[in-house]
Amino acid sequence: MATNMTVKGQVTIPKMVRDALRLTPGDAVEFDVNREGQVVVHKAGGRATAKRDRFDTARGKAQLKWRTADLMALLRGAN
Repeated sequence: MATNMTVKGQVTIPKMVRDALRLTPGDAVEFDVNREGQVVVHKAGGRATAKRDRFDTARGKAQLKWRTADLMALLRGAN
């Protein structure tokens, strides 16, 4: 599989390779050249710009257990 390099020296990593390495946007990659002169791409240890989902910190933290009917009555102002 071939790809073209841009004038800025950028290339697109083919989808088959991204899938095989389980790469997602924001993942860091490392490039090495082996003894045969082949370029080898590795997924780097951690994410360079990994952002945590803003809801992850709140997920599962609620201490109150509401029944739907009770919550709707509270929101609607019913007695």
